[in-house]
Amino acid sequence: QVQLVESGGGLVQAGGSLRLSCAASGGTFSPYAMGWFRQAPGKEREFVATISRSAGTTDYADSVKGRFTLSRDNAKNTVYLQMNSLKPEDTAVYYCAASWSIKVVTTNVAYWGQGTQVTVSS
Repeated sequence: QVQLVESGGGLVQAGGSLRLSCAASGGTFSPYAMGWFRQAPGKEREFVATISRSAGTTDYADSVKGRFTLSRDNAKNTVYLQMNSLKPEDTAVYYCAASWSIKVVTTNVAYWGQGTQVTVSS
């Protein structure tokens, strides 16, 4: 059983940056593709980004391309989401996720984190 713990959320002004971290414990980290999702109030959870097991492949939602960067350090069992040029519409609870598949999508998540709040003020 893998546990995922997110950190790094907070309040930031529009145009600012945050780096989210997701630390995995309780199992081997490297076999999993990792990803981030977010859920704003009153909206469904949506895909943000995913990274392959070896970090060779990343994929992003169109809404964050060019602003967010996903990376992972398998030696530290941690994945990072660097978020730049933040906008008020990025405000949401951000969830880390792990999947046995090549990349993470909503329907193949094996493990979820508990979420971390990101609030972007205008």
